[in-house]
Amino acid sequence: MTLLLGADFSALFDTYEHTAFRLEVRDSYLGVGYEQEPFRKWQAGEPEDMEWRRDWLDGIRRRSAEGRTMSRVRIVSLPATDYVRFSYRNCADNIAAGEDIRYLARDDAADLPPYDFWLFDSTRLFRMHFNDVNEFLGAEPVDNPGAVADHVRLGDEAWSRATRYQDFKLS
Repeated sequence: MTLLLGADFSALFDTYEHTAFRLEVRDSYLGVGYEQEPFRKWQAGEPEDMEWRRDWLDGIRRRSAEGRTMSRVRIVSLPATDYVRFSYRNCADNIAAGEDIRYLARDDAADLPPYDFWLFDSTRLFRMHFNDVNEFLGAEPVDNPGAVADHVRLGDEAWSRATRYQDFKLS
């Protein structure tokens, strides 16, 4: 199995033409190293330097200005974990940059995939792989046209059931 990481993975965001959709299903992504210190500061009530997110947000702004869209559905367990509360607080910045983020309670998502994926232009599917401590291992390209079509449908289904970030209440 081939997994894309680093620059190869990042290039996916520069090469899509119209739409990028993400389904997120994990209640924590703290294995992603660059989030650990901001999360610690948030938990401690310390001021955060948002520099760690600048490149991502600048990319969303640039793609949005080019007419390309980015959206995601976050499937979350309720009551929410501290990590979900942390990422929820950061959503406003993503939305201001041009991303549309929606939430779906895990109890309402039993028929959706139990794994994360990115879908670009409804034609290129990448299944995200993580280990047991939430470290990102890479994105697996899925070339099967039937699987891609299934994930387009699953993404549409998740989107139609999800609630806008502004209207979703964490409990």
